[in-house]
Amino acid sequence: MAQCGRSTLTPSRTPQSFFTRTVSAKNQAFASVSFLRTLPEFKRYPKQCSVVMSCQGNAQRQQQLSLDDLVTSNRKGEVLGTIQDSLSNCLSDTNLLETVPGLKSRIKGKVRDIYDAGDYLVLITTDRLSAFDRNLASIPFKGQVLNETSLWWFNNTQHITPNAIVSSPDRNVVIAKKCSVFPIEFVVRGYVTGSTDTSLWTVYKKGVRNYCGNALSDGLVKNQKLPANILTPTTKAEDHDVPISPTEIVEGGFMTQAEFEEASMKALSLFEFGQRVAKEHGVILVDTKYEFGKSSDGSILLIDEIHTPDSSRYWLAGSYEERFRKGLEPENVDKEFLRLWFKENCNPYEDEVLPAAPAELVTELAWRYIFLYETITGSRIDILPTQLYQQEPIHDRISRNTSQALSSLRQL
Repeated sequence: MAQCGRSTLTPSRTPQSFFTRTVSAKNQAFASVSFLRTLPEFKRYPKQCSVVMSCQGNAQRQQQLSLDDLVTSNRKGEVLGTIQDSLSNCLSDTNLLETVPGLKSRIKGKVRDIYDAGDYLVLITTDRLSAFDRNLASIPFKGQVLNETSLWWFNNTQHITPNAIVSSPDRNVVIAKKCSVFPIEFVVRGYVTGSTDTSLWTVYKKGVRNYCGNALSDGLVKNQKLPANILTPTTKAEDHDVPISPTEIVEGGFMTQAEFEEASMKALSLFEFGQRVAKEHGVILVDTKYEFGKSSDGSILLIDEIHTPDSSRYWLAGSYEERFRKGLEPENVDKEFLRLWFKENCNPYEDEVLPAAPAELVTELAWRYIFLYETITGSRIDILPTQLYQQEPIHDRISRNTSQALSSLRQL
């Protein structure tokens, strides 16, 4: 059975504007990969070296994590109090139009608030948690963790592809120049899993054996590792993702053949690299999605986010094989447990008003985001205690830092 019927979206040879998807093509301002602020010096993984073996050939012991590390680690005890104290200090919304001079408009996404600053876009990563096409809760420090996770990966994948980041003046903020964005999400998968309508396991168990141009053999089971990573692109409809094949992408005018081939190669290379880095630190990068834009010189740039717990699925590597053999679900490091709570306590798709997420589950999810960031990067994230927010509220801090950064940009 074939899958990926033709999307009903109107194709265009001109990619949409970077992130906003509303800026006129006549006034495109394109992305730069230069950094105004030097990012922290993260560990580098040169392309020619294995992340399991050092470049000098010395074996590195692969870290093995268990559920105990996630549940009972000393680090959890260190940050738990700060998380609990911050439950009422989350960044749930922003309105920089009133506090930052020169901003023209705002688009409120599921997680990010995006401001038009002329030649630049200001992207504020909030603490909002989105699932079931709606906002479920606000999670302390989630926006900061997502933002800093992406920055770490952007900084460490420049040997694979340039990106559109200009600067990060605040722990919740990224500034990027505008560029043309392709209306395609490059979803890369390494395992047969998932529960959404477009997930690989959902369509496979319905009998689909050709998904987005990928031939799938009979006999695969849930959570099984694929023989090779595959690309299952989607294009955006109004309220959901629509699977699409490479042939349809080109024939529909969403991308040229050359553009698709280059972006596909970048996506698969990024995913392979991400898997190697994750494995070294005891986790499995199961699947993820990438977005790309095109600069004025024709180069294809990585945009949006990369390998965050919002855009990716992660499992604990140490227990995966045994649990798979026993037919058990992998131990995961993501928001699935909170999604399940909502499904058990309401109809999150249809109920007009949802129950409030329990504080203990919100706190646990905040910890899991921090745990994943610190596990992969090998560095501790700097979370501010509540008393500092009382001295300067989050929104005031973001406004101050963003104003200063944009003022410096305009003087260049």
